[in-house]
Amino acid sequence: MTRPRISARISAISESATLAVDAKAKAMKAAGRPVIGFGAGEPDFPTPDYIVEAAVEACRVPRFHKYTPAGGLPELRQAVADKTLRDSGHRVGASQVLITNGGKQAVYEAFATLLDPGDEVLVVAPYWTTYPEAIKLAGGVQVDVVTDETTGYLASVEQLEAARTDRTKVLLFVSPSNPTGAVYRPEQVEAIGRWAAEHDLWVVTDEIYEHLTYGDAVFSSIATAVPELGDRVVVLNGVAKTYAMTGWRVGWLIGPEDVVKAAANLQSHATSNVSNVAQAAALAAVTGDLSAVTRMREAFDRRRRTMVRMLNEIPGVVCPEPEGAFYAYPSVKALLGKEFGGRRPQTSAELAEIILEEAEVALVPGEAFGTPGYFRLSYALGDEDLVEGVSRVAKFLSQAG
Repeated sequence: MTRPRISARISAISESATLAVDAKAKAMKAAGRPVIGFGAGEPDFPTPDYIVEAAVEACRVPRFHKYTPAGGLPELRQAVADKTLRDSGHRVGASQVLITNGGKQAVYEAFATLLDPGDEVLVVAPYWTTYPEAIKLAGGVQVDVVTDETTGYLASVEQLEAARTDRTKVLLFVSPSNPTGAVYRPEQVEAIGRWAAEHDLWVVTDEIYEHLTYGDAVFSSIATAVPELGDRVVVLNGVAKTYAMTGWRVGWLIGPEDVVKAAANLQSHATSNVSNVAQAAALAAVTGDLSAVTRMREAFDRRRRTMVRMLNEIPGVVCPEPEGAFYAYPSVKALLGKEFGGRRPQTSAELAEIILEEAEVALVPGEAFGTPGYFRLSYALGDEDLVEGVSRVAKFLSQAG
């Protein structure tokens, strides 16, 4: 008998669709084509100078040349605890913080620590592409709670309750949302949290976009809004979005001490400590002020309004106004099946492929986020490229027959 070369567990993992689109766009640009990419979810700003300087100085510190605790530098764990109280009102101790290699490791370790095979996780769709793979690797079962543009991509308590079964263990709660930019109002956060507490569910909440909200929208942490959730909340966060530090790979997981200890045990075998230089940079970030994110937010807000206006001017495209993060998530369902240059795409994935080939604009199709019929566009790119890219899409889609 010939055994498979790759395990079934790893073979089942899908490549990150957002990174794949970004890589293809960069390859086409390297080949000389003027591709504009809306795929990557990272600020187009450099990391602030004072953070970079902290990393440079850390390179000269001998103790950072050696192993440090797998759970993170003690001073960074305390600083993250302090920052969490400052920014969300959630009071935790340093022992409840685990420093991870980016937010993705925090996502994986949260589900690996909480789930046994067969445990169900309620996931509001559209969802970020990494969540399903992390749940699957942990042996969990993802149960989608599907939302759409008519509700601004917000799930109701009634929808969540309809999806709950005796096997439901975790609610994944994300606000502001990637990919939709949806932000739950404080009263909605409280209602969902109370429902989760009533049914003894764990809540894993991803707060990576906490500082990127616009207009009247405000970030509200479910851990703070619903104290009765008690020690059944795990918070995921990091420096990537707030401080334009995607490449530094520093995130964290906050939770009850037993969960953090178990996740730290896993990390001690998987990766050991996060790069000490990156941790020193993160320490400078979380103990500094928020002026850098204030400047970014102003630019993102301007681009957000421009992108949504331009998208909604395209016949057949419907784009709710995102209130957080830096993504728009327009519906293109009305365009599917129409003719574009002799081709009739039946899915948003097919339409995105045609747009990349013909208009030289890279978009991520909704299939990657669990809801076909949509595109995700990041507005974390320069104003001129944004206008040019959406203009190309609008011109191409106007040819629909």
